[in-house]
Amino acid sequence: MNHGTSLLWKRRALSSLSATRRGLPQEKMTENGMTSRAKVLTIDTMNPTVKKVEYAVRGPIVARAVELERELSEGMKKPFAEVIKANIGDAHAMGQQPITFFRQVLALCSYPELLNDSTFPEDAKSRARRILQSCGGNSMGSYSASQGIDAVRHDVARYIERRDGGVPCDPDNIYLTTGASDGIVTMLKLLVCGEGVSRTGVMISIPQYPLYSAALAELGAVQINYYLNEEKCWSMDIAELQRALDEARQYCNPRALCIINPGNPTGQVQNRECIEDVIRFAAKERLFLMADEVYQDNVYADGCQFHSFKKVLFDMGPEYSNTVELASFHSTSKCYMGECGFRGGYMEIINMDDEVKAQLIKLVSVRLCPPVPGQALMDLVVNPPQPGEPSYANFIKERTATLSALAEKAKLTEQVLNTVQGISCNPVQGAMYSFPCITLPEKAVREAKEIGQQPDMFYCMKMLEETGICLVPGSGFGQKDGTYHFRMTILPPTDKLKILLNKVKEFHQRFTQQYS
Repeated sequence: MNHGTSLLWKRRALSSLSATRRGLPQEKMTENGMTSRAKVLTIDTMNPTVKKVEYAVRGPIVARAVELERELSEGMKKPFAEVIKANIGDAHAMGQQPITFFRQVLALCSYPELLNDSTFPEDAKSRARRILQSCGGNSMGSYSASQGIDAVRHDVARYIERRDGGVPCDPDNIYLTTGASDGIVTMLKLLVCGEGVSRTGVMISIPQYPLYSAALAELGAVQINYYLNEEKCWSMDIAELQRALDEARQYCNPRALCIINPGNPTGQVQNRECIEDVIRFAAKERLFLMADEVYQDNVYADGCQFHSFKKVLFDMGPEYSNTVELASFHSTSKCYMGECGFRGGYMEIINMDDEVKAQLIKLVSVRLCPPVPGQALMDLVVNPPQPGEPSYANFIKERTATLSALAEKAKLTEQVLNTVQGISCNPVQGAMYSFPCITLPEKAVREAKEIGQQPDMFYCMKMLEETGICLVPGSGFGQKDGTYHFRMTILPPTDKLKILLNKVKEFHQRFTQQYS
């Protein structure tokens, strides 16, 4: 190394030392005298809360399923011919057909030249014209108001009033969202504050949908677990809510209670008495209620009925309806629609402080607006074809067929899984999933822990490799210590669902024998 290069190295070293002291990225010199700048953003310098985020529904099991699909397409031999993904509530990906009327109107809105096409029914054309007239420049390609298209929010308000038997709904309390998830995360952002023992705590059910744990981790909030009662078909228990709240108050400030009804991943439908008890509990403990009601049309079991939190709240009288703060959420992604990719949804807020409401409007304004096609689809969900209109009969036929098929598959799933020794499945009362409890041999539990895996992850990964069935381990949703589960959707077509269930049955028997 010559004298000039030596001086250059010394200068670089001094610069690097200075950068280190200031917390800046260091520069490195390569052998040819060139500098290699260290990355500004590294795993050590990134936002630490993001590293805590986990989302089991699209986790390592799904990543491996995608790899297996690619390997099959490249001709690699596997003990199965296809990968069946039963990990996510994506109805259309599982073969559910779109509602014709919805797609007709969206096609007309996307390409208005089709309004001159005589093959489209007149009620689809009139809906499309109304939506387009509500858009800037009569185009879905324009921004909407940040809170959503005014006409759509009015239609949502009228839908809620019909659903809840005439309980008034103010369109000003309706916010159109990018799916229900967007509204849920937005509300959590408003709620989270404080440090240390004053940090906001949010009560979520266990098992839970991983959106909640992921959002709370990202926001640096405190997750407060309350356990659903598996022995009583995943019902809520006020004594358990009280236990979780009292314990949490020792290390955080509990401010919100989240409920998913019908349940994900557990498929339960809460009865009216339970909802009344939850509202009283929230009022007594001064908790903000968040009601995730995206599966409100997915109710299958005899004797079960969907009751909206808002309807029950107002039926309980002014003592509650004038004071309890509530945000409820709905989506175009579930029910009979299954239109996940359009990212349409809404939230309704009740009893929100006016100054906070102004901050909410500011927060949604930062994101400009939800996707306008999703808003248009939400309008069709809350304002579908009416009796006497050309599309009504076919709409009712398709809607009924979709929900009836889901009800049959819910029953089939429960029945088949309960024939397997070592698997116990509660009735799938609603939503789109079953969450059966599985008994795992102690030898398998030990082997899983030796390789650093949760036992039900070990089980599900083995199943994927041997059968091509992609399920999500219960540990990704939360479960009582010492219990193991998996979540599977009931969405595959009936013939494929039967194949899936039989493969699960055969695998569980082999797995139990192998590790006994």
